[in-house]
Amino acid sequence: MKKTVVLLYPQFSEYELSVAISILMQSNKPIITVGVNDQPIRGESGLTCVPDTTIDDLNDNEIDSLLLPGCMDIFSIDDENKLIDFIQQIHNKVTVIASISSSPYLLARAGVLKGKKYTIGMTEENREMTGVFEKENYCDSLVVQDGNLITARGRAFVRFGTLFGNTLNLTFDENWYKE
Repeated sequence: MKKTVVLLYPQFSEYELSVAISILMQSNKPIITVGVNDQPIRGESGLTCVPDTTIDDLNDNEIDSLLLPGCMDIFSIDDENKLIDFIQQIHNKVTVIASISSSPYLLARAGVLKGKKYTIGMTEENREMTGVFEKENYCDSLVVQDGNLITARGRAFVRFGTLFGNTLNLTFDENWYKE
């Protein structure tokens, strides 16, 4: 079975990944955590993770999906250009891309959002300031799916995770994630 790449970067939001990763584990879908380098990565709540591999060493024949968490300050990522290059290289090799909170900014920078409906946890002013978003394709919804692309705002992490699992055709118990 092919793996889901979980792309990690400084200040990534752990809780935004919680349901999606739980669903991947529940359905025995393997994941691989990927960083710009092999150094530990500290999330926004202080959890430190060591990536399984780096963007340079990833075997993209082993993957079928990409999961991007948001982060506290997406504009402060040191190696942002390396992340953009990586996303550009693999976006046509995966069947599903799921991006939450501020991380659709990385997809927009990589050109992945061109012509796609999307949402993002970023103000209109910040979206316009970046110059990378197609204003006409923005949706004011908590979760948006356009083909194989799923975007969501951070507070919709439960719906985001279950939609990701369903889009991958995984078998899991959705009742685990209901209040």
